[in-house]
Amino acid sequence: MAEADVPRRRFLPAPETPAYYALLAVVALFILGPLGGVTSAYMTFSLGFSVGGQVLAGILGSTVTYGYGPDGKHGANYMQTMAASVASMAGMGVLIQGMVWLGIPLPPAWALGLYFGCIGMFGIGVGMLYTPILVEKMQLEYPSGHAVANILRALTDKRLLRRSIGKLGGGTVGGIAAGALVEHVAFLGDLGLSASTVGTGLIIGSRIAVPALLMGGVLWLLMPAFRAAGWLGAHDPFRKIGFLIALAMIMGAAVVDLALLAVEALRRYRAVAAGPRAPAEDRLAAGGLGARALLAWIVLWGAGIVVVGAVFLHQPPGFVAVGVALSFVFVFINGISTGISDSNPISSAFVVSVLLMSLLGLRDPGVGMMAASVLLVSCTVGCDMQQDRSTGWRLGSDRRIQFRFQAAGIVMGAVLCVVFARLFMAAYPVLRVDTFTHPEARVGAWQSAMTFKFVGALRGLGHLKAYQTRALGIGFAIGLVVQVARKALVPSSRWKTYVSSGGVGFAVGWFVDALVLPSPYASSFGGFVDLSTSFWMAAGGVVASAIATLEARRRRAAPTTGDPLPEDMSTNSLVGGGLIAGESLYTLVAGIVSLLALLR
Repeated sequence: MAEADVPRRRFLPAPETPAYYALLAVVALFILGPLGGVTSAYMTFSLGFSVGGQVLAGILGSTVTYGYGPDGKHGANYMQTMAASVASMAGMGVLIQGMVWLGIPLPPAWALGLYFGCIGMFGIGVGMLYTPILVEKMQLEYPSGHAVANILRALTDKRLLRRSIGKLGGGTVGGIAAGALVEHVAFLGDLGLSASTVGTGLIIGSRIAVPALLMGGVLWLLMPAFRAAGWLGAHDPFRKIGFLIALAMIMGAAVVDLALLAVEALRRYRAVAAGPRAPAEDRLAAGGLGARALLAWIVLWGAGIVVVGAVFLHQPPGFVAVGVALSFVFVFINGISTGISDSNPISSAFVVSVLLMSLLGLRDPGVGMMAASVLLVSCTVGCDMQQDRSTGWRLGSDRRIQFRFQAAGIVMGAVLCVVFARLFMAAYPVLRVDTFTHPEARVGAWQSAMTFKFVGALRGLGHLKAYQTRALGIGFAIGLVVQVARKALVPSSRWKTYVSSGGVGFAVGWFVDALVLPSPYASSFGGFVDLSTSFWMAAGGVVASAIATLEARRRRAAPTTGDPLPEDMSTNSLVGGGLIAGESLYTLVAGIVSLLALLR
């Protein structure tokens, strides 16, 4: 499009100029990225997972590119790509927390940042390597990527943009207020109330949140039996054994899903292969990156991981190299999973890699943490690359520019990963307490579920006790059986027809989906956190489902001619995301203020 044809504000730089890309990069690197990064870091330290930031970054980025008209969607896409990679890397601070729990002396900040940066660069290269197969040839859905593409198209409408920003801002203010209340009103803290936990429930809904509460409740009721059997100590919380059962449930369900994914992937590959061949410009060799250049990128950064790990972090190069090699397998497997189900099982990749390395003789938990971190970071940013590229593929954005924006985001994210981890642990010393070894410690909202599961898996290297093996077996069997039953029931046309037939069918469907045959992935969360955390997340999920039901009834009773917000821009999603961002920002600012007070 010629410059004269671009419907832009005069103060905005012309599109596809250095000033234009500089504007996008500055906003993404110094505003959207750090905002998503602090939210991601806070969520992983508190809940143990983070909600993807692509949607929120896309909405906020669209306020910058709105003046460019419909073509502004490309700039917003580049910004959300960069901001999401910053946020993903920032959340990897849990690996530093894991080192502290394991008693590993922390290397210099620059060495950790360099190590994580090398992994991130390697991960996006491997992710892009598989993109022509997963995104363009197999044409996997990548639901979040598809949603972001639709949202970026929709946000050229000023009314939609204003409504979405208003709800997101309202949620953010609510999150800040809730964070202040919990900090200054003791009984709210004792109840485990957290705006981010409630916000997460609003986003994921009751069918995912309620199963977590159900499993947490069952484990809580079984605590006397666990203690009598010697599985728990007198003061151990249920998650000391629950995390093993939950982790094995994930692995049992994953076995079923991976088998089905392999069949589906083969079917899609054959179907697309039988169709017309994609245009040459859509294939990797002619896509602007160049196959040789991309392979050189991967080899360079893969070697960098091994060198930095061995020279500066003093890790055995053999096990680090094993982590690099396994990344090629898991970025592909997790990419298929993300493309079909929107689920990226990074925890499973971490734990399976630890188990595989233990078979090769690994016995040092510290080495396991550093080597398996290659899998965790690579699968996170690699699948992000594929998901972001699916958005760009649908919008027609330039893949070369998108890749460069993500690479720049990795650099900033690697820096913020170390900065936020050290800042949070300095401001909130409870994050340094190894609650796996010291379950009696009172940590409040800082559940650190991801760190808990990683450290628990690493401490059992090569010497699992008999009851721990039995717990793993029980969890694996539950996950396998439940997932087989779900795959047999839920996709059937008769079941879908019944649950959509009316109020009774809907209620039965919810009851089965949330209580009788809940997803093992959803249930497992209840084994990693305290019961109060599961309760507040379930409360948010129930509220979200109630609001969605009321809004659906209102639309049926009084249809409107206006364009409704897309599903990923619903009230629940935007307010929930705002609550998470608001509380995380308040917590960060409060922590900085506390640190400054100590330095006086």
